[in-house]
Amino acid sequence: MARYTGPREKIERRLGEKLYLKGERSYSQKSAMTKKPYPPGMHGQKGSRKASEFAQQLKSKQKIKNIYRLLEKQFKGYIKEAISSKKEPYEFILKELENRLDNVVFRIGLGQSRDQARQIVNHGHILVNRKRINIPSFQVKIGDELSVREGSLKSPFFSALAPVWLKKHDAPVWIALDKDKMSAKIKGLPTLLESGINVGDLQAIIEYYSR
Repeated sequence: MARYTGPREKIERRLGEKLYLKGERSYSQKSAMTKKPYPPGMHGQKGSRKASEFAQQLKSKQKIKNIYRLLEKQFKGYIKEAISSKKEPYEFILKELENRLDNVVFRIGLGQSRDQARQIVNHGHILVNRKRINIPSFQVKIGDELSVREGSLKSPFFSALAPVWLKKHDAPVWIALDKDKMSAKIKGLPTLLESGINVGDLQAIIEYYSR
């Protein structure tokens, strides 16, 4: 499946804010946004003019799309479906993004970034209701139980590495996490507050795709 493989920290510098795309590195002094908090390129450190409404909408679109590590076609599909749906668009978009299996694996804490979580899913390490699912876009539902495949638990990643950062991780309230068993159950709906998504960005994205 196609995915973006370019430098992730350049995306953050271009947008002017941290999106935490590099796991632990994003929180350290090594972060590109900490060392170079200006756009990449020879003119990056120069002041910029006030952005137009369209430019602000485009920035919101790029920000949310890159936070969830989606390509344009898939992200556009979510937003267009939300616009045409009779459901509340903010809740619809939030559910589609947060309930993706790769995002849930990230929220559980098994992956330090969504890219790493997607790789974990792609490699078939995750079970949903005891069935192996290797589709990152798979939508989990309330009541679904997630666990690591028994054979995968013996690997160095799940036996030695993941437990270290899992101990320090707090899952959102809509996910019941068992750190010892590396399993989780979806017990509610994702919340806007815990997602970190700004309402203004959602509105800007809807306006962008409604043109």
